[in-house]
Formats: sequence, structure tokens, C-alpha cells
Amino acid sequence: MQIKIHFADRLIAAIKQKGAPICVGLDPRLEQIPSFIKKGKTFEAAAEAILDFNKGIIDAVHDLVPAVKPQFAFYLQYGFSGVRAFEETCKYAQGKELIVIADAKCNDIGSTAEAYANAFLGEMDCDAVTVNPYLGYDGVKPFIEVCKKRGKGIFVLVKTSNPSSGDLQDLMTEEKFRNYEIMAQLLESWGADEVGKSGYSAVGAVVGATYSDQAARLRKLMPHTYFLVPGYGAQGGKAADVKVCFNKDGLGALINSSRDIIFAWQREHSERLFGEAAREAVLKMKKDLK
Repeated sequence: MQIKIHFADRLIAAIKQKGAPICVGLDPRLEQIPSFIKKGKTFEAAAEAILDFNKGIIDAVHDLVPAVKPQFAFYLQYGFSGVRAFEETCKYAQGKELIVIADAKCNDIGSTAEAYANAFLGEMDCDAVTVNPYLGYDGVKPFIEVCKKRGKGIFVLVKTSNPSSGDLQDLMTEEKFRNYEIMAQLLESWGADEVGKSGYSAVGAVVGATYSDQAARLRKLMPHTYFLVPGYGAQGGKAADVKVCFNKDGLGALINSSRDIIFAWQREHSERLFGEAAREAVLKMKKDLK
């Protein structure tokens, strides 16, 4: 029987190997993909273009970063062909020894949540998936069970980077806690039994880079939780903002950047050099974070 290495331990090993806590978001917008890659207007043609584009990005950055994060919605909009492109992207990235985080923000309960978990962490064989927790523990538990069986991980939404996140996440309870603080306390307890040799749980949290004060508070509330941090770059988050997401050991956070990397060619490069532009953007981000 093959021993499944704990997800957080695998992630940390990959981060140390690459020397950068960077995740590249593979969010392909067809209108921003170089024209020479596009093959037509059908769903099948769109999916082929997306896959070719993703392979070019992965080839350019796989030796620099530990992980990629394909956003499922950008693929699903092209139906079966798009889902196939998503799966092939995941397999190609893993073939380049990258950790793949499916950004699907799954949300349901019972057997339906289990089906989502089996889809992304089983059949599609992604290394981790993002999960929306606002149906409560019975919407998260099935994912944790699959993580145990397969050595996979999840990142649960706690404080997101979008402008209106505070409408719900910042509301104050009668006990004078913000909703995101309550969510953090629950999440730390949910992942308490899933801590690996590294001291971090396979149950991670999504914490946006655009709210650094809240992120600092969440770091204290979740010392054993790995953060997936969106919002760096195009959404306004800077290196100084994400610093608070790390623990004193220099670990604890994986910083995601999507548009600033995969569409870097649009700023100052020929479209045929989109891979080289992405690589330069990663190197710039790596220097910035250091």
C-alpha cells in the first residue's frame, strides 16, 4: 500500500525546494490569450487554446514555483470541453511536479459535499480544493474525510479579498467577535486532528491580501493553519500586506498571483513571448516577497 504524504508537509517541501511561497493562478480569459494560439469560436477550439496557453505558462514557471491554482469557472463555462481542459491542465502541471489547487469554492452538505470532494480530490486527482464553509461543519467534514484517505488538502474561505467581503464576514456577533474570527476559530478546531509533521494542518484557510489588519489577527487565531492568500498584484495587495500572513518560522502562507503573471505579456512583450513574460513576472514577484 502506497503511503500518502500529508498535504501540508508536501506543500512545505515544495516551497522550500523552489525557494518561493508563490502560487500561479491559471485563470485563462480567452480574450487575453495570444491570438496565434486561438483556433476558432467553438467550445472545443476555446478549450484547446486554453490548454495550449496553460502548458506554455507551466513550462515557463514550473521550476520557480511550488503550485498552480486553476479557477474551475473559467473552464466550466466551455462545457464538457472546458472541463477536459481543466483536467488536462491539472495532469500536465502535476507531471511537472507542481501542486495543483482546484479553485472551485465547493459548498454543499452530506453526500453532495462528498461527491464534490470525490470529484476534485478523487477522480480529477487535484492536490487540494477551495471550500466555502458557510453551510457549517457538515459541509466541510466530507472534504476532510477524503483528505485523510488520499493525503489531500483543502483551503476554506475565511476572509476573502473582494471589496464587499465585509458585508458578511466583518459583521459583529453578540460576543463581540467578527464573523471571520468565528470562522477562524472553528477552522482551527476542524483541522486540529489533521496536523502533519511540519506542524501545519491539511485544512487550510483562504485569507485575502487586501485586508492586512484582519490577516494579522487571523494569523494569531490560526497558528497551525496554512493560508492561501489571493489578492496580491492586480487586486491591490502588496508584499508588505502579505507579510503578516506568515508565521515566525517563515512558513504558513502561499501567495497567489494570477493576472499579473499569466497576462504579463500584455504589458511589454510580444504575444509570442507570453511564457517568457510570465517567467519574468514570477522572478519579480519572488524578489518582491523576499
